[in-house]
Amino acid sequence: QASFIAENPSYVWLHWFKAFLLSQTLETTWSSLALRLWRETHPLSTSQRLQPALVYTTKVQAFHTSVPVFKKKTPAESEAESQKKLESLKDSPKPALYLSLGGLIPFVAVPLTMALQGTYWPQLAFAQVAYGAATASFLGGMRWGFTLPENSPAKPDWLNLANSTVPPLLACQALLFKDVAQGAVMLMLALGIALHYDISLLPTYPRWFKVLRVAGTVVMISSLLATVALKTGPEKSPVF
Repeated sequence: QASFIAENPSYVWLHWFKAFLLSQTLETTWSSLALRLWRETHPLSTSQRLQPALVYTTKVQAFHTSVPVFKKKTPAESEAESQKKLESLKDSPKPALYLSLGGLIPFVAVPLTMALQGTYWPQLAFAQVAYGAATASFLGGMRWGFTLPENSPAKPDWLNLANSTVPPLLACQALLFKDVAQGAVMLMLALGIALHYDISLLPTYPRWFKVLRVAGTVVMISSLLATVALKTGPEKSPVF
């Protein structure tokens, strides 16, 4: 046997290599079998270890599913929202709609007249501010009337009654400015606060009235801004 090994060394090394591979295969098989038996005998511990990963995965999925909420509105959605606002404006009672539109005429007429004449008239500008102060006082006092009925969603508490006095106070302050442009800026502040109260802070009005309030406030503030712009531009003597 010794002479055979000496004469055939490659055969011996091949035999040892096969034996080594067989031992490794048997070791891997036994390790896999032992791991399988351990998992079958300890199912609870395995699920407990996997549970945090499952919870984390669920949270990540929930986070990713919430991302579409922050998507920008598509043009179709914006158009649909604008259509709803127009429908709400059309649903408003005719007296309220026509009187509100008629009440905007003095605001628009002042800067339009001065622009067409090419002249800034301080008297017309002050008349616009005075009319705007009366409008802001009316909007503030309207809150008192809304809280008086017993079935009104707005109660006559400090939140409603005290806040409704802020726009009239600012409107009166606007009339005390020597410079009409400063009074117009103060009046714009009063109108913006009144709109904020009616839309978001205090109990809301019907949808048609909220849309009407927003449209009216935009027109009033735009008219006042136009008057201020004409004041800051080149002045000319009035043409009678």
